[in-house]
Amino acid sequence: MNINIKVYLHSKGTNFLQSGSFPVLNTDYKKDPDWTAAIAAYEWIQQIKINFAASKDFRIDQVFYNGENDISELIKKVCPNI
Repeated sequence: MNINIKVYLHSKGTNFLQSGSFPVLNTDYKKDPDWTAAIAAYEWIQQIKINFAASKDFRIDQVFYNGENDISELIKKVCPNI
């Protein structure tokens, strides 16, 4: 199955939005949808950091999946260095 993720980020003095659709295992999603979405979002955020040559002020402002499911705090707890 696929989930839709929206990531609101800040880098180099600018706020921006990245969104996309990502495949996840249906069994994992049924067990813990937030955690499964957080893993997909984390992996994608790492790619974004590399692609955009993130600056020292890089930060995650908000992360949502499938519309209004907010996993911002979960991402920040799991990845405090982002």
